[in-house]
Amino acid sequence: MKALRREEPDRVPMFELIINEPVIKALYPDLSSETKYQRGSEGIYEIQADFIEREDLDAIVIFEDMRCEWIDDEHYVDEWGLTWQVPPSGIPYVVSHPIQNEKDLDAYVPPDPDYRFDTLKQAVKRFKGEKAIIFLGHDAFEFSHYLRGMENLLMDYVFNPDFAKRLARVVADYKRRVLERAAEEGADILLTGDDYAHRKAPIMSPHHFREFVLPYLKEMVDVAKARSVPFIKHTDGNLWPIIDMIVDAGIDCLDPLEPIAGMDIGEVKRRYGDRIALAGNVDCGELLSRGAPEEVVEAVKETIAKGSPGGGHILASSNSIHPAVKPENYRAMLEAGKRYGQYPLDPKMVEEYRNKNYIAKYLQP
Repeated sequence: MKALRREEPDRVPMFELIINEPVIKALYPDLSSETKYQRGSEGIYEIQADFIEREDLDAIVIFEDMRCEWIDDEHYVDEWGLTWQVPPSGIPYVVSHPIQNEKDLDAYVPPDPDYRFDTLKQAVKRFKGEKAIIFLGHDAFEFSHYLRGMENLLMDYVFNPDFAKRLARVVADYKRRVLERAAEEGADILLTGDDYAHRKAPIMSPHHFREFVLPYLKEMVDVAKARSVPFIKHTDGNLWPIIDMIVDAGIDCLDPLEPIAGMDIGEVKRRYGDRIALAGNVDCGELLSRGAPEEVVEAVKETIAKGSPGGGHILASSNSIHPAVKPENYRAMLEAGKRYGQYPLDPKMVEEYRNKNYIAKYLQP
């Protein structure tokens, strides 16, 4: 919480948006859904909660509860009417888009937002006052493209803007209410997870971002401000064309600052460190997945040297600890963070590493 206030705590805090089970299982075989845990969202929470406690991470991320109906071993339908496929990696993705036209939207009824918090209540009971409890919600973009399809939604921005805004309104009303209730139930921090960009650029133009995405982000930030809780905005990708708008929306922290997408944490700190805290940015696409532990240690030292001086930095990966991350690399990252992230930071380390660029070797020519 001190880091989110752009202050120096005793150590650079560490958290992850998501830690997928294969990495947890490799590090702690007893923390597996094949052993003592049940299938479903509650089992996922229990695995991550036990892992976070054992590794002494500084925050836990909680998702809203969502009932689903399994069609077969690989597919389920959720309360939004979205069909998801679960590949061997365990990371589901949407394979159907229920709103195909105006009539579908006219008839569409979103889920009830007021019954999503049993997992959050468990986390509050277990961790309140000991670890920051982060509730992951959304603004309007991600679920709009889930419901409509990404290509269709982006075409709507050009050819049917009123339809796109109607759809965003349905999503935003639900998501706003969920964040309000999460704060009431004891979440310490609110976070929205809609990704706005890929490695090269934002998914939409800055003009379209301002018109179709930014207003709903501001609504979610306002929910947090009205309840005096910090707000973290998570989005991958190259954000430079839209980052001013994101910061101006009033966020307290930007996560995860993907270095392979050009989001150097030192440069972001230089430009915006007096206004927002930063979370990230140890690369998980290449470094944590294909690098060696000693390279990870060097990257952690560089990230701390660039992002942590003066406080206002939370050490994390550049997205999540996904199934391709080498368990030994994540272990090296955690150990290095605890070793080199103690305040006051080593000035010699800061001086040596602040101008390095570990990600350069992974960039395509």
